[in-house]
Amino acid sequence: MLPEPYRLHRRTDFSRTVRRGRRIGRRDLVVHVLLADEQEAANPDHPSTRMGGPRFGLIVSKAVGNAVVRHRVARRLRHICASVIVDLPDGADVVLRALPGAADAPSEELRRQLRTGLRKLGVLTGSDA
Repeated sequence: MLPEPYRLHRRTDFSRTVRRGRRIGRRDLVVHVLLADEQEAANPDHPSTRMGGPRFGLIVSKAVGNAVVRHRVARRLRHICASVIVDLPDGADVVLRALPGAADAPSEELRRQLRTGLRKLGVLTGSDA
């Protein structure tokens, strides 16, 4: 389970991360990342007052499957996000967009895709693959 302080809720936070952040596509996921210092550099008139660790948001569209499948994918992704919290900088906002293949991909494969994506974007600090 992903604790509440680590979740993105507001539409503006999702939009900012997807539009201004860096992204990388994997087979079953697209990973979008926006760091706090990048947010402040992009908008110096409105500095961020956010505190706390990294925050995660999920986008699981109908292309992934029916409601049961989408909720299952979202639960798995939240669990995976909880496992990488300690390896991310505190000011990171991460949005995961699930692609249709995520419905059938094993959780360990999704975890590997997330970690390699975060590593290639230069935000993952842990050494675990």
